[in-house]
Amino acid sequence: MASTKTHDFHILPPSAWPIMGAFTAMALTGGGALWMHGSVAGKWISILGLIGVLATMIFWWSDVRREANAGDHTPVVQLHHRYGMILFIASEVMFFVAWFWAFFSAALYPHAGDAVGGVWPPKGIEALDPFVYPLLNTLILLLSGTTITWAHHALIHGDRDGLKQGLWLTIILGVLFSCLQAYEYSHAEFGFSGNIYGATFFMATGFHGFHVIVGTIFLAVCLMRAYAGDFSPKRHFGFEAAAWYWHFVDVVWLFLFLSIYIWGSNFGAAAAPYFG
Repeated sequence: MASTKTHDFHILPPSAWPIMGAFTAMALTGGGALWMHGSVAGKWISILGLIGVLATMIFWWSDVRREANAGDHTPVVQLHHRYGMILFIASEVMFFVAWFWAFFSAALYPHAGDAVGGVWPPKGIEALDPFVYPLLNTLILLLSGTTITWAHHALIHGDRDGLKQGLWLTIILGVLFSCLQAYEYSHAEFGFSGNIYGATFFMATGFHGFHVIVGTIFLAVCLMRAYAGDFSPKRHFGFEAAAWYWHFVDVVWLFLFLSIYIWGSNFGAAAAPYFG
């Protein structure tokens, strides 16, 4: 028969979500730009765009879930999903490289301009103690890496209770990390604006915090799917992608902790003379 499927690929039916996502993303960014230039209309365009983006994500990913449960995600399709997730994480790595580059550029060359007064951290900046809340958050994220790995192994071995327990613990640790980081920010002696240290610090650690929140939501969706019985030992790429993302967040935090919190706060000034 002409309609008989003779390949392992998934031919998608027509969908409105790609063009919907494009226009709502344009409204979100375009409206945001207008809003920052004082346009009242830009504010509402941006808000509507954000609502549209979130709605597109929810409905589009719901379609993907139904496709997975219907068996449309063959081994070939799952392999390509893995390639896509790897490329996405690689792009995220490059995103954080930019913030590390900005931080090290200012820290290693404090004499290149007047922005930091020739020293690092700049005069008047009291850096956060890396061995209080940052160290505690490091331990929390390292522990969360073990709990998500436990959940993964439980799923592979058909232990659904272990899967749920590991996901619950990882989500709780993610929420705890975000709360501690918010508390730390509220007690920082420096702000985002007015100095390069605060700008690079909050951009790097703040975007990482945003990624933790996204990863926590990602895992919460996986938990709901686990309760719905979506995953099986041989078909669970949605969970696997969330676990990859969470491990990526862990690794980025280790670099942030070692470079920005420890090196940048205590040893950057000692290294600066060797770089001019």
